[in-house]
Amino acid sequence: MPNTFNPIPENELQRLISLSELDFDYTNHEENFKDLTLLAAKVAGTEISLINIIDSYTQWSISKHGMDIAQMPREESACQYTIMSEQPFEVPDFTLDERFSSKHFVTGPLGLRYYYGLPLQIAEGVNVGALCVLDTQVKTLTPEKIELLAVIAESVVKRLKSYRALEILRSNLKESNASKKKVAHDIRGPLAGIIGLSELMAEQSIANDAQQLMEFVSMINKSGRSLLELADEILSEGSNKVLKDDELSLNLFKEKLEKLYTPQARHKGIVLEIFTEGSNMDVPFSKNKLLQITGNLISNAIKFTPAEGRINVNLSLEDGAEESILKIRVTDTGIGIDAAAITKIVSGSIATTPGTMGEKGYGFGLSLVSHLVESLNGRISIASIPGSGTSFEVLIPQAI
Repeated sequence: MPNTFNPIPENELQRLISLSELDFDYTNHEENFKDLTLLAAKVAGTEISLINIIDSYTQWSISKHGMDIAQMPREESACQYTIMSEQPFEVPDFTLDERFSSKHFVTGPLGLRYYYGLPLQIAEGVNVGALCVLDTQVKTLTPEKIELLAVIAESVVKRLKSYRALEILRSNLKESNASKKKVAHDIRGPLAGIIGLSELMAEQSIANDAQQLMEFVSMINKSGRSLLELADEILSEGSNKVLKDDELSLNLFKEKLEKLYTPQARHKGIVLEIFTEGSNMDVPFSKNKLLQITGNLISNAIKFTPAEGRINVNLSLEDGAEESILKIRVTDTGIGIDAAAITKIVSGSIATTPGTMGEKGYGFGLSLVSHLVESLNGRISIASIPGSGTSFEVLIPQAI
């Protein structure tokens, strides 16, 4: 029987693989989506609007209006229900719904009451997150507002795909100048859709203040055009040595991981420390899938390490004759893994188990890691003693 309090999509592993293909960096997109969250709140007439991406363990708020939040456990969120369907998910009053009435965002200082969420579908049946609007008062959305929110959600998806296309373009430039025109052409279609949103908004009249509405239309138009300008800028880039958007260095990798996962560790009373080793601190290497791989390993370690425990992450880039090797080691003082479970992880068939504080286990994070490491021609090894902690080591080749 399905768990109605912590639902899991039937295609969860495929959903996570599709999300990993976006190779999304949760640390640097606030400004890129700020106009759409603001517009969603104004259209709905709500105090709050969020764009949330949901991975194996966490809901990441990559853009927000009216609420200062960066992340929350997936099992605590309302958007976990929105990604279950292609249809919007509405909660007229949190206080009257047993799934949410005891949540901290309802009983605490926020005192939220109303929720309306639209799934962010990047492929048929594949929802990576949600655009949602919330309020401390019970609301009723008109059909016209609902229609426009759907258009905004579609624009969020187009922009997600566009930024990924831009990153692919940057990567392809290293290998072949011939790919420039093709990829730039591919991204202009969805970018034109973003600009088209302003034209659709101009034809609607849902706001009492027409001048204010036109200001938001102008913001959308400007944002879309800035993306087109960015594409043109990439096409004219030279082969300089400056760290690009699709690259990391050990120092930047460490900085991003600390920003993303230190709050989760602190919340559970765990010490998370990230170390860089060797002399290649500022040497660039491909960013491809690294945040997804390492983030899932850290989230898993947090889940299975009790309070007052410790997690160490060691990052190094070792020179080789034909390629460099990026080494990622995540070691915890948690409950450990037995030999049978290690075999299942490596084969990508690990089952769901609860964390040390009853955290919901989704059973797909480590399967995703195994899949991603294999896709990068890397290797993963696991050493663990039940009751004494676990160490994951990932080796990924990097072109010189």
